[in-house]
Amino acid sequence: MTKLFILFMLFLTSFTSLAEAEFDVQPQDSILLTVFLKHDQSKKLDEIQGILTEQGFFETFPPKGVSVVSWYVMMGIGQVVTLEVPAHQLNEVNLAIEKTAWKAFTTEFYPTYNLYPIYKDRLKNKAKVSYK
Repeated sequence: MTKLFILFMLFLTSFTSLAEAEFDVQPQDSILLTVFLKHDQSKKLDEIQGILTEQGFFETFPPKGVSVVSWYVMMGIGQVVTLEVPAHQLNEVNLAIEKTAWKAFTTEFYPTYNLYPIYKDRLKNKAKVSYK
């Protein structure tokens, strides 16, 4: 009975380690897209929030099927959002921004990729911070 239990635990942990190994793997048909939502410094924060609410930003962005990888404030610049976007939905992200974020922000888009999986084995410090 003990051997069966040990075999079961080994079997279970092997699947857990497989799932962990794919944590950094991006789906093949997707891209990372970094979007700069640059603050209009002539507007106060409550004005910007009002424009976003009025235009439906919070309901529209990101479009369904698009995942937020990170969303940070870059002081003095604005907000920096990195999205995982299925390639066929790139136009939906662009339209969501054009319809709901313009007037509150000026925008810039940068195709991005995750370099960490390539370099992680070469780094001397093996620590990785994950905010997930």
